[in-house]
Amino acid sequence: MTTNQANQTNAPKMDLALLAKLTGGLGDKRTVERISGEFAHLYTEFLPDVFHSETGIRIGVSYLSCTSGLMNDLIADLGDGFALCDGALRNWCPNFVLACGNSFVIALMESMLGAAAEAIAQPIERPLSDIELDLAVMVFDRIANVLRSGVNAPGGFEASLERPHNAEDRPKPDELARPEFGVAVRMALELGPVVSEFALVIPQSIFLKTKVTAPKARGQVSKAKQEWADRMNDQVRRSHVTLEARIRLQKLTLGTISRLAAGDVIAFQDKQDVQVQVSANGKDMYACEFGRSGENYTVRVKDNISTDDEILRHLIG
Repeated sequence: MTTNQANQTNAPKMDLALLAKLTGGLGDKRTVERISGEFAHLYTEFLPDVFHSETGIRIGVSYLSCTSGLMNDLIADLGDGFALCDGALRNWCPNFVLACGNSFVIALMESMLGAAAEAIAQPIERPLSDIELDLAVMVFDRIANVLRSGVNAPGGFEASLERPHNAEDRPKPDELARPEFGVAVRMALELGPVVSEFALVIPQSIFLKTKVTAPKARGQVSKAKQEWADRMNDQVRRSHVTLEARIRLQKLTLGTISRLAAGDVIAFQDKQDVQVQVSANGKDMYACEFGRSGENYTVRVKDNISTDDEILRHLIG
């Protein structure tokens, strides 16, 4: 090894935060708080109107805090009680993250299906189901619309959002990627007695250059209530649900059951048409009969056990 190579190897690396400050990727506390306040004003003014005009549901939005740090750390610090959505907005930011508390999405689903706001209890913290993640698509779309309406992104492009996922399902960050500082702006969400929050996690290199301006007319960030309802219903109805079929078998004694081995046969209880109960998530939905079509075993629906509304209410959880 030459002397120059040894000096390069032993040379101390520049502090990551110092490098970010010198290259415009890390701002001072006062500047970060000022811009965060502008984002907070944008959302407190317009997000409640978006939800009320499109759903008839009133929500409250208020500012909680802003935090500066590495992007991956800010996302991880949100915890498992959030759904996350990666986004990009042309001519503004190629890699921001939106987060929404799972409890808000759960409560919103109940409201959309007719529950009175005051009757909805604070949900137990849990990951969102597939159908609730479908509704989260709509929630993030509205949060992104407000964002697009207030930042300096020429061209009027729509935000590009990936499908939401539970925080616990987020892929691990690339260890070889260059660390990037960001800002997490956290906002409180209230739906009746339910308290939750959402957050924007934005790279500071973009955040510090952003000029937040309120739209001239609130209608710019709002669409028709019927459009929201139609899209939400369509999203829910297109969600995939795993069905289970239950067939009653011939009664056997415990002694016989304990001696069953590979190759033993148990007959169906029904002698003629074999009755089948079809369910999803433990909810019986259809009474069917067992049959066969070509090489596939099938069930034919004979009667509805639950109404459409009962099925939807059950499957959202």
